[in-house]
Amino acid sequence: MTATGASEGVGARGAPVTGPWWWARRRSAVLDVFLAAASTVECAFEGARFAEGAQLPELLGILLGLLAGPVLLLRRRWPVVVVLVSIAVIPAEMGGLLSTVGLYTLAASEVPRRITGLLAGMTVTGTLVTTFLSLRQDVAAQEDFQPPMWLIPAMSLALGLVLTAPPVLWGLYVGARRRLVESLRERADGLERELSLLADRAEERAEWARNEERTRIAREMHDVVAHRVSLMVVHAAALQAVALKDPEKASKNAGLVGDMGRQALTELREMLGVLRTADGAAVRSAAVTGAPERLAAVASRAGAKATVQAQSSEPSVNKVAAEPSDDGDPAGGASVPAAGDADSEGPYLAELADLVGQSRAAGMVVELTVDGVAEGEPAVSAGRRYAPRVERTVYRVVQEALTNVHKHAPGARARVRLAHRDGELAVQVENGPCEGGTADAGLPSGGNGLVGMRERVTALGGVFVSGPTDAGGFRVSAVLPASHVVG
Repeated sequence: MTATGASEGVGARGAPVTGPWWWARRRSAVLDVFLAAASTVECAFEGARFAEGAQLPELLGILLGLLAGPVLLLRRRWPVVVVLVSIAVIPAEMGGLLSTVGLYTLAASEVPRRITGLLAGMTVTGTLVTTFLSLRQDVAAQEDFQPPMWLIPAMSLALGLVLTAPPVLWGLYVGARRRLVESLRERADGLERELSLLADRAEERAEWARNEERTRIAREMHDVVAHRVSLMVVHAAALQAVALKDPEKASKNAGLVGDMGRQALTELREMLGVLRTADGAAVRSAAVTGAPERLAAVASRAGAKATVQAQSSEPSVNKVAAEPSDDGDPAGGASVPAAGDADSEGPYLAELADLVGQSRAAGMVVELTVDGVAEGEPAVSAGRRYAPRVERTVYRVVQEALTNVHKHAPGARARVRLAHRDGELAVQVENGPCEGGTADAGLPSGGNGLVGMRERVTALGGVFVSGPTDAGGFRVSAVLPASHVVG
């Protein structure tokens, strides 16, 4: 609706125009046609009466009524025009229905309020003057009736207000209510669109979380199972080589293979159990980042349990089975952490010596230094000093690096360096070239080891570097921020 009252492609309620011409619906067109017909009949009748009183041809009055009455058809398109026509025919004392419906439509439309007030005032003024002159002529014709002087102006003013105020007020109310409903509808549509966008974003986040969880679970399973299976293959190769020459060493290697296999199966069974249980599903839906920590905790407990079982079932290899698992606490008296404290469970720095010992038992020459101090000196802390995730990440990096040495450089010498610095923790695993006389263990490689190490380190804001050395070996280095010392 423009300032002149012309609608621009919308109906009375802001709906798109789908009916004939400017009507939004057919029933609106039918209503306006009925009102226009009634207004035409009224104007024609009143025009004939006005022409008779003014001593004009009656046909002229009827023709004026026939011209003014049908203008009501334009009330939805040009309400200002309808009101102006009604004001123009007020002196002829016609167009009561035209004026009432026109004022209502004008007040309910989007025409500026100042224009509505101006036209309403003009209608009141025209009605007041016309009524005053008509009543004065009637009183003058009756000589025996002498009303007070204020009566005629008061009646004229009252009639003007009665004929003008109700349609204007009712139109203002309907227009305000219509605009409120449209505003609420627009807000509801906006909220619906926002909810749809939020639902799409939530679905995208859920899909991202599922993919991230799959990646982390795969990385965790790779770390806790592949290392032990690799050691099993190394021990099996050694068993095949010495089976006839050294039966005692072959028996020892067979015990180690059995022990490693039981621990790997136990860890895998425990982790799959977590994924299948409802408790595991709740953990995954509540916090995606907690799933890998939960799996690490399960693997730690499983490794401890497998070690205890190996001690009781393999007395002939008791000394070897007493070594702690690479994911659990040392079997020599360290208690298994509680199941509910997932963040405090899993491997930590104090178990690096045991991890190195397992590789040494498989025949690898490994040197472990901490802050440049030899392994036997008291520089290795017996308790946890850094945040659990930091220590677990360092442990996994060393574990995977040693596993890669077993796979790709059998017989090579390896060196593990751990450095405590101000605000950071650095670890480096470097191996020399593979000895030519050592047979390849034939271990398959999926190419995920270095990727998993890099993901773990960068997730904590650290730096990871890997690559070959000038001497023909391979080096893996990681530096992690470790300012949060927990004890």
